[in-house]
Amino acid sequence: MRLRVEFTTEPFDLDEAPAHAVVAREVIQSAELDAVDVGPFGNTAEGGADAVLTAVDELLRKSLAAGATRVSLQVNVIGGGAGKDGEGDR
Repeated sequence: MRLRVEFTTEPFDLDEAPAHAVVAREVIQSAELDAVDVGPFGNTAEGGADAVLTAVDELLRKSLAAGATRVSLQVNVIGGGAGKDGEGDR
């Protein structure tokens, strides 16, 4: 199964990226995901279910520890059903 995660962290700062936003982007960019797109108002990434869920766990823990007061995220299934290894279509 493939998943797409979309997320933002708050509070926003239009002058400089806050620490929690930088940490969240670093987590996503260093994860074993593909189709990563980071931007000032939203970020998306796609990958196998295990990789996305692991990255989301780390993203939440690290961005909250770095000062995020809110993390908004959405996870969508974009690939086929789960196969024997839980990943299905990669």
